[in-house]
Amino acid sequence: MAEETNSWTEDRLEKLRDLWAKGLSISQIGEEMGVTRNAIAGKAHRLGLPKRQSPIAKSAAKAPQEDTAAPEPTRELPLRLALRKIQWSRSKCMWPSGDPKTVAFSFCGNPILPGKPYCDDHCIQAYTNNRDSS
Repeated sequence: MAEETNSWTEDRLEKLRDLWAKGLSISQIGEEMGVTRNAIAGKAHRLGLPKRQSPIAKSAAKAPQEDTAAPEPTRELPLRLALRKIQWSRSKCMWPSGDPKTVAFSFCGNPILPGKPYCDDHCIQAYTNNRDSS
């Protein structure tokens, strides 16, 4: 009978420990092992693995220095995983660039105009109406 993916064998526990030690995120470990991130978090807690800083706290601490460019994919990832690497910020322009069905998709990332989701250049494009062209 094939091994069940939800059973925590000694081999799978060792793999979890190795991936944890390499610094992969809980979500990445879950993807790698074929289980939910909650299963990884719970098992890591029960195994007494070192705690991780919250990804929310990490991004808040890095906010002033954050790089606005979308990271270049180093290898072909499934689209749903590649899109997780896009930097999201309410203080950066959210004008889309590229085909959202490809890993090359990104957002502008320039500073926004107060009260708008876009930078100055993209606000001009987004908020132009027909009356302005007369």
